[in-house]
Amino acid sequence: MSEKPRRKSPRAGVEETEVRKAVREHYTELATKGTSCCGSGENTMCGCSDIYPQAELLSLPADAMAVSAGCGNPTAIASLKKGMTVVDLGSGGGIDVFLAAKKIGPKGKAIGIDMTPEMIYRARGTASENGYKNAEFRLGEIEHIPVESSTADVVISNCVINLSPDKDQVFREAFRVLKPGGKLAVSDIVLLKELPKALRHDLSAWSSCVSGALVEREYLGAMKRAGFVGIKVEDRAVYTHEQLSDYVSSEGQGKGHGDLSDTVASYRVTASKPR
Repeated sequence: MSEKPRRKSPRAGVEETEVRKAVREHYTELATKGTSCCGSGENTMCGCSDIYPQAELLSLPADAMAVSAGCGNPTAIASLKKGMTVVDLGSGGGIDVFLAAKKIGPKGKAIGIDMTPEMIYRARGTASENGYKNAEFRLGEIEHIPVESSTADVVISNCVINLSPDKDQVFREAFRVLKPGGKLAVSDIVLLKELPKALRHDLSAWSSCVSGALVEREYLGAMKRAGFVGIKVEDRAVYTHEQLSDYVSSEGQGKGHGDLSDTVASYRVTASKPR
């Protein structure tokens, strides 16, 4: 009997199992070593002081900030209200779950989804130690969200959907778990133009939120195909080559990728599920 062919990522021809393995290993290391964007230097793609108000940062558990790796603040565009149910795709150490939990109050529920057991364990511990009774964390892939259909008032995500080898499936799942009239609020990495082919196959750069990103029209197209309406790019920040340098492996840079300025940007995008 012939061996079943491995499924390729529809975006880059990279095997999905390899992508998931590389991403899981990267964020396992982040969870165990406590490396964070919040403590990084200026020439990076993320940094908490740049994307969260100081008052919000001061209100957060230090342990959650120690493993933050976002590129935006989706809670700022999510229109959160008391009593809502919020689902965070790729919740990591829980920084956006905890922010959402404060905004929705004790009668609301904030649910974080992450595929890395070490992140879930860490986030659960932080929630317990800091009294977040309206926050919970579930182990699972964002392509198969462990949440019942029509549960969430809002789905958020922060620099994670770009990591998935199947973005269409992620948006279909986000659409499924939202209630009719529910809102999607996402911060993510998108491309302004195509990356060099060699960089597309660099799993290190993929797990660092570069190689797996889609061109804007493809990203927004995946949202439309899932059924979302009212899609709006709230804002964008274009990265310089210097900011990207920490996220592209030295091996990759040695392949002659050239200047990557004006190639990669972070977007904050909102959309709705029809009523």
